[in-house]
Parts: sequence; C-alpha cells; structure tokens
Amino acid sequence: MSNKNIKVKDYIIKSAADFFTPIGLVLGLYIILHGHLSPGGGFQGGVIVASAVVLIYLGYGYEKSSSTFKPNILKKSEAIGALMYTFFALLGIFYAANFCRNVFFNIGNPGDLFSSGTIFLMNAAVGYKVLTGVGFLIILMFGLLGNKEA
Repeated sequence: MSNKNIKVKDYIIKSAADFFTPIGLVLGLYIILHGHLSPGGGFQGGVIVASAVVLIYLGYGYEKSSSTFKPNILKKSEAIGALMYTFFALLGIFYAANFCRNVFFNIGNPGDLFSSGTIFLMNAAVGYKVLTGVGFLIILMFGLLGNKEA
C-alpha cells in the first residue's frame, strides 16, 4: 500500500529545517552576544539568525514562513534597531565625548560578557537591526519570486 500524496522529499526537507533552525538561531545569538569578545559580531550573527527565514521557507513554503515571520513587524523592528544603535552611539556625545564613544568601559572584569560597556549594547543593536532587516528582505524576495512553494 502506497499513498501517492506523500512525498518523501518533503519530510526530509522539513526534518532538516526543523533540525537546523534552532542550531542556527542559537549560533547566531551567541555570535551577536559575544561579538565584542571574539571574531564575529552583530552583523554576522544577525545574518545567521535571519537564515532561519530561509530554512522555514525551504521546509514549509512561503505561506508558513511569511506567517511565522510577519514582514510588517520585521520592517518596523528594523527601525527600532536603528534607533537603539543611534541612542547608544549618542551616549558618547551626552557624556562630553564623541559619537560612538565607549562611555561605560569601567564595568565588569575584562573578558566577561558585560565588560565592554556601550560596545556590547551597540553590537546587540546592530545584530537586532541586521536580523530584522535581512529577514524582511528575504521574505520580500521570496514573495516576489512568484513561486509560493519551495
């Protein structure tokens, strides 16, 4: 007995998407959070987190990916990320220094997660902006393809 409606390819791709999406999310968030201490940073981690949109699209198609990652919310969240970065960069001017100056640098132990002051906050803001912006662009590109299924 074989059911011709079942496609083995769909199960393999969905299983791979289900397996690799959490790994990509955790890796990307790790790179965002530790980017000021090690190679990587907000941009690289944000792009890795945004790759979850591609994995969900490949496994489940456009409808599921656009309902999971709502394009309007992503677009508005990108603006919030830009405002966050600008606010943290302006803290240098508020503390009588220059733009993007690290003003809270005497906190924590060197090498700890929160030891770099505003550099950590700016890095997290860049990661948030990139993951929302690239995620929005990916959803937009898949919507313009006209191919609603992977």
